[in-house]
Amino acid sequence: MKSSSVHFFPLAFPFLLALFILAMLVIALIEIGLLEYAYQKVGVDRRYVFAVLLLSLLGSYVNIPVATLPAKEVLSNQEVAVYGIRYVIPQVEAWPRTLIAVNLGGAVVPTLLSLYLLLKNRLYGPGLAGVAIVALVVYAMARPVGGVGIAVPIFIPPLIAALAGWVLSRQHAPALAYIAGSLGTLIGGDLMNLGRVQGLGAPIVSIGGAGTFDGIFLAGILAVLLA
Repeated sequence: MKSSSVHFFPLAFPFLLALFILAMLVIALIEIGLLEYAYQKVGVDRRYVFAVLLLSLLGSYVNIPVATLPAKEVLSNQEVAVYGIRYVIPQVEAWPRTLIAVNLGGAVVPTLLSLYLLLKNRLYGPGLAGVAIVALVVYAMARPVGGVGIAVPIFIPPLIAALAGWVLSRQHAPALAYIAGSLGTLIGGDLMNLGRVQGLGAPIVSIGGAGTFDGIFLAGILAVLLA
């Protein structure tokens, strides 16, 4: 496999562009002061909001290999539509196995931010409950997709996370929504389904990448709007 095949944006261009425009809209609102109070409630200083959103979006291109699985047949250089979203299958050559990787923008960044918010707001009980709720719902709706791995409906994780945030902690609902949406989607969509990815013909199964990145990214946006 070429090294460039490991790193690729998980969504087809129109959908990636839509997320980029959404991120720029949120940043514009922050710059004119409309969302400054909102991000303060989430627990992220407004000076770092741009960096977090940009790192999440651009970081979706970077996959960090952690393991490999044997595969009988691998799909290559295609786009697959799932729940109305088109995901990219990278081009590979002579690669009869499945690479397990961790996505920088969809797994590493939201996990670190979630742990920071969890510790800062001391949301141990509500955080555990929120993550469990989102993880179970996402796991129930997760769908194995040939060439991609595991996919979930794009709006389900952020909506369930928002509801869990309001029910479990009104005071810290935005932060809890981000934690539950990010970690719950990663656990229920990716980690709990690792046993189902072998045999799907996916050259790369990216934890926090294709199939779950869009839901995790939107969970962060919705957490801000909740405030």
